Parts: sequence; C-alpha cells; structure tokens
Amino acid sequence: MTDEATPGLGELLRYVGELVESGAQDEYRAMGLAYRPRYTPVLRALSAGAETITDITGRSKLTQGAISQTAILMQKDGLIERYDLDDGRKSAIRLTRQGQKLLAALEPHWETTFKAIRALEREIGQPLIQTLVDTASALERSSFAERLRQARAKPPSRKRAS
Repeated sequence: MTDEATPGLGELLRYVGELVESGAQDEYRAMGLAYRPRYTPVLRALSAGAETITDITGRSKLTQGAISQTAILMQKDGLIERYDLDDGRKSAIRLTRQGQKLLAALEPHWETTFKAIRALEREIGQPLIQTLVDTASALERSSFAERLRQARAKPPSRKRAS
C-alpha cells in the first residue's frame, strides 16, 4: 500500500530538477544572457577538452541523443561549429568565438552555483551531489527495472501478531 499524499521518486526528481532549472534560468536572465541550461553539460565538457559527441556523452552521463540534439541547437545559436577530425572518421565540435565569450561569462556563475549547492547541502544535512552520484552508480550496476522485478518476486513480509 502506498501513501497517496507522498509524491513518488520520479515526481520528486522532476520537481527538484524543475526548481533548479527555473532558478538557474532566472539568474541567466538577470545576467542578460539568452541561455538554455541544457547547454551547460556541453559547454563544460568542451571547456574540459572534449571534442566529440561521444566524449561529451561520457563526461556528462546524458544520452547521446540528448547531447546531439543540444549540439544542433547550439550550432543554430552560433555557439559551436563542426569540423572534421584528422582520421576522417568522425566530426568534432568546438566553440565559436561567440561560444567562447559565453563560456567566459558563465564560468564565474558556475563557481557561484557550486557554492550555492554546498550551502543547500549544509542546510539539508545531506551530501546531495554525492547521493545522486551514488544513486546513479547503483542504478548502473542494477537497473531500476531489475530492482522492480526483484521486489515483485519477494513475497510481502507478514507482521507477527504481538
């Protein structure tokens, strides 16, 4: 039996994500930037040396499809450009001058973001980032679908009468 008044895990994860994205979007507007928060993983990966969609996917934990879609939007916005790698098998992406300028404006904001996250973690008394990293690692080892199958296979525990 579930408590219908308590939101489920998926609901809470989406809600917290929405609250974080909304707050970030407000700050980008206050900075005078027409910026999509979904660009952040790509910009951060490129600034750390990633060149290909595969590199970015590996650094961000997002799907290749999501990164590819984001890269298309970023290219349309003039933030990145594609170029051929020397081996000719793959194309890579890099920041345009406009993208480099945006990155320079965002890096101090990201430092502030991590300070805000640390303050949030102190307030809630939980290492939120580490908890999410640990949760992702556990779900990579055994998917949520597998965990659901295991839970379904276990008979319900019966409470003994006192």
